[in-house]
Amino acid sequence: MPINNFITSSFENTTGFAIMTDNYGKVYLVGSGPGDPELLTLKARRLIDSADVVIYDQLPGEAILSSIPQKAEKIDAGKYAGDHTLSQDRINELIVEKAKEGKMIVRLKGGDPYVFGRGGEEGQELVKAGIGFEIVPGITSAISAPAYAGIPVTHRDHASMVTFITGHEDPTKEESGLDWETLAKFPGTIVILMGVKMLERNVNELMRHGKDPSTPIALIERGTRPDQRVTVGTLENIVALKKERKVKTPAITIIGDVVKLHDELGEQFPGRS
Repeated sequence: MPINNFITSSFENTTGFAIMTDNYGKVYLVGSGPGDPELLTLKARRLIDSADVVIYDQLPGEAILSSIPQKAEKIDAGKYAGDHTLSQDRINELIVEKAKEGKMIVRLKGGDPYVFGRGGEEGQELVKAGIGFEIVPGITSAISAPAYAGIPVTHRDHASMVTFITGHEDPTKEESGLDWETLAKFPGTIVILMGVKMLERNVNELMRHGKDPSTPIALIERGTRPDQRVTVGTLENIVALKKERKVKTPAITIIGDVVKLHDELGEQFPGRS
């Protein structure tokens, strides 16, 4: 069965999940993109404007959040950078509760729901509850923030591969899922989302496993927004630069030779560095 049919239609109760019912509303897990409101997709805009309830994080940014229509019930789910006001379990419960009231729900998330956005977990809860849902992809900051900083994540002369990793793993896991030895040998671009707090550990692990200390690295704060700021250094000095410039979340980390292009291409974005 095509995945879209599985997500949006009813199915027999032979799986252990609840049967979907027409009495329930529908949920849209919507990616709002990296922060620039003009990067919000047309579909996301239409759904936000039509929603009965919008359950939102703070990462979409004030420009997008302030555009939510007054007629919609707005629920702040927290997820401030470094401060999760509501637990993920409570957010899941809220989404299900509102959908069972027969309402159209937009779960508005920064970036893309399925790129370190916990959209998969929310989708699983909706399936268990028998509630139809749809994914609306958004532009991930993992690509767009570097682009606005003049750093293409791939380039024929610098990187033929790119990998995305999380800097904020599940704290209940017994062991890290990150293979630092493999990452240190990775010949392409490494993009770390939500990794500023763990920057010192991350760069030390890479160097400890053999990554050249002179490897270029960039920290991009508030990517794609008018107040975007870029801090460029090397693995060896970036921790000191972070402290000197008081780098704060939300920010992403880019590691690799493509960072060298920032000086050349970043000039195309005045006021963003």
